[in-house]
Amino acid sequence: MKVLICIPCLLTGGTEIQTLNLVRALAQGGHELLTVCYFEYADGMVSRFRQAGSRVELLSPDGSRSGGWRGMVALFGGLRRVVRAFRPNVAHVQYMAPGAQPILMLRLLGVRNIIATTHTGADIYPSLRLVHFVERHLVRAFTCITELAERSYFGTSCLYDERYVLKRHNHFTIYNALPWPLPPESTRNAPREPFTIGVVSRLESIKGMDLVLPAFAAVHKVHPETRLHVVGDGTLRSTMQQQAHDLGCADAVVWMGRQPQDALPALYGQMDIVWMPSRSEGFGLTAIEAMSCGCVVVAARTGGLPEVVRDGEVGLLHDPESTSSLTEKTVSLIENPVRLTEMSHRAVRHVERFSFDRYARLFNNLYQKIGKV
Repeated sequence: MKVLICIPCLLTGGTEIQTLNLVRALAQGGHELLTVCYFEYADGMVSRFRQAGSRVELLSPDGSRSGGWRGMVALFGGLRRVVRAFRPNVAHVQYMAPGAQPILMLRLLGVRNIIATTHTGADIYPSLRLVHFVERHLVRAFTCITELAERSYFGTSCLYDERYVLKRHNHFTIYNALPWPLPPESTRNAPREPFTIGVVSRLESIKGMDLVLPAFAAVHKVHPETRLHVVGDGTLRSTMQQQAHDLGCADAVVWMGRQPQDALPALYGQMDIVWMPSRSEGFGLTAIEAMSCGCVVVAARTGGLPEVVRDGEVGLLHDPESTSSLTEKTVSLIENPVRLTEMSHRAVRHVERFSFDRYARLFNNLYQKIGKV
């Protein structure tokens, strides 16, 4: 089957990583793949898509984008050229953006089988009328990455499995996948010394990074042996470094910068707890990465995180925006190493539901059903 995968950007975010997983899964299923990127891209990510088994078409060779009617005309012209040359059996549109324009354009260009995947909850849309119109009239299936997100759009949710029977209108959840094979269950029997808290994130406000150093300083005051490893980069890096200096904990913080994905398992292996104090999080890829390596995640109760991080079982959820709640939850784990170790082992088992093998099986099953329509 010829599959056209449509995505606004090919940069280094979670949406691109999950779309890369989709490419790997469909290539594994024997499909012929073409990924079309409308706007910005990173050469490294383009190379990864090609290595995973997809051709890549860049509609904007210089990575720029135009707004208004000019942008719409350019996007339509690019998609028309690709559709005419490739003649896809299925188009899979990521993020339903910008403004569902690619979905509308693909239908106008005669593409009948369209799958839309949204990577966030409904909170980013001022109105759901467009989403409901797309689901009912323009696509064969509308997939979400958590049931919480699906319910925010449609009021109901359904975890997709092989028994699902395609109907006239279809929306369901297929969880994002861990971007590496599941490692053996953690053999960690006790927290390491010194006790290490980790952050693996873009250093941006939406990820709650301005909360990290105040919370860590409070933890460090109670437990001076703790260390903080910061993996990632962003516009808040200098601000966070100044916070560490002003709060008197700079010597306990290690700044590791942006790291390649294949280096992350070893870095998670140096951490006992991973913080995710996000203000918005569609799914929480960092959470399943960390749990697969035996880390216990302390995350904000926001977005898809409550579904991914089962509170009190495999990790803890703190009140959004609250450094005191984040501090309290973390200190409770540091002071109860038996509970921390039990959560660590449960977290590794929990992540099995997010394995790439399961993800690939479900999407190839969905494509098989769509191909029979």
